[in-house]
Amino acid sequence: MSDAAALPSVLFVCVHNAGRSQMAAAFLTHLAGDRVQVRSAGSAPADSVNPAVVEAMAEVGIDVSAEVPKVLTVEAVQASDVVITMGCGDTCPVFPGKRYLDRQLTDPAGQGVEAVRPIRDDIEKRIRGLIDEIAPAEQA
Repeated sequence: MSDAAALPSVLFVCVHNAGRSQMAAAFLTHLAGDRVQVRSAGSAPADSVNPAVVEAMAEVGIDVSAEVPKVLTVEAVQASDVVITMGCGDTCPVFPGKRYLDRQLTDPAGQGVEAVRPIRDDIEKRIRGLIDEIAPAEQA
């Protein structure tokens, strides 16, 4: 069995997988590195990541321009330890034994980068707290 099986896995879900869940997944990947498996998906994925989200993330040194919104699958939920929903409502599948966290975050869809920055900063703060909880850094 690989070490990957022992890693905590997190799935971020929003409706379009073009904004909030993409930012959250990018922050978790950037900040936790290989300590966490990260997935994101949407219940009704958009064609591309929101350009204002791409710009806002680039401002903090994270490139999400190559990311593509993905459809939410039962397999993605089953393969994750923690499922963090961001406004997908009743369309998110629920399985026993999974930990679910719902985050009420403003949807950046149709908003400019000025409106996306505070959402980005809120997500980063929440992700830092999540990392401390599920994948704390090794103590020296």
